[in-house]
Amino acid sequence: MLELTWPWFLCLLPLPILFYLLPKVAPKGHALWFPNARYLANRQENLPSKKSIRLPMVLLCLAWVCLVFAIARPTWLGAPTQVTPSGRDLLIALDLSGSMQIKDMTLNGHPTDRLTAAKSVLSDFIKNRRGDRIGLIVFGSKAYLQAPLSFDTKTINQLVQEEQIGFAGEQTAIGDAIGLGIKRLENKPSDKKVLILMTDGANTAGRVKPDQAASFAASQHLRIHTIGIGADSMQVQGFFGPQTINPSNDLDEKMLKNIAQKTGGEYFRAKSTDDLRRIYKTLDALEPTPAQAIWQRPITSYFHWLGLAAMIFLGLALLASGKFTLRIGRKA
Repeated sequence: MLELTWPWFLCLLPLPILFYLLPKVAPKGHALWFPNARYLANRQENLPSKKSIRLPMVLLCLAWVCLVFAIARPTWLGAPTQVTPSGRDLLIALDLSGSMQIKDMTLNGHPTDRLTAAKSVLSDFIKNRRGDRIGLIVFGSKAYLQAPLSFDTKTINQLVQEEQIGFAGEQTAIGDAIGLGIKRLENKPSDKKVLILMTDGANTAGRVKPDQAASFAASQHLRIHTIGIGADSMQVQGFFGPQTINPSNDLDEKMLKNIAQKTGGEYFRAKSTDDLRRIYKTLDALEPTPAQAIWQRPITSYFHWLGLAAMIFLGLALLASGKFTLRIGRKA
């Protein structure tokens, strides 16, 4: 359905006609003297007839109509769609430290690094969280808000896929990531705040200690679910041949369990990509806060197109000024 935001602006449409109908003031002056009458005769032949309409005038009228309708703001209202938000504000804190490049995970049967596996599983998780507002925090040596809370899961998902190791530094500031999450959710209802923190190491940077951040998060009723990612064993090529090592030696599980316990969340251990999928499936099953359905109608504005058309007609009128005419009827 087409609607005009300011329809009263259409009253300006007859304004050029009113100016045209105003009585013309006769110029005051003396008669002109031409030394050669032929010059005057030639000028009379080149003048347009009374029934002619100049092309520039037509273009100017079209420009005026487009401009007035553009000011009236025509918009197209699409069919109403129902959105049922769960009322949950969900922040995802993703570790981008240097250790996330360790290739101890598999994806589609091929070895891959931890970050790539995490982004693949996160993509499916975000797509299924329709109705929640989702935000993204990335952390390394420092913590940054990559995307504020939004219902636009498509954009959030795209930002997740664009993340690269080292964007936030090589170390791990877990306490700062939690602190940033608390700040972004401090004014939200206490029964709607959730932070999912995924890391593969221990707190090695930042100003805030994880225990202090967890205690403050608990006082703010922020529930934190922690995920420790990384395999328990991995084959590497050593000097004396293949060796089995534990690539997750740096993972501080005790700290992650303490954070989850203090805030009423859960701690999960992801040793493989399949473990990650099961964990996020469990998190996806969390009961949402009931909320009423919201009806939304997509709105498409045509203001800029009409404004562009007005500029084009005005430009054509300036080009055609005094050069082109449309003749109506035959010459006498």
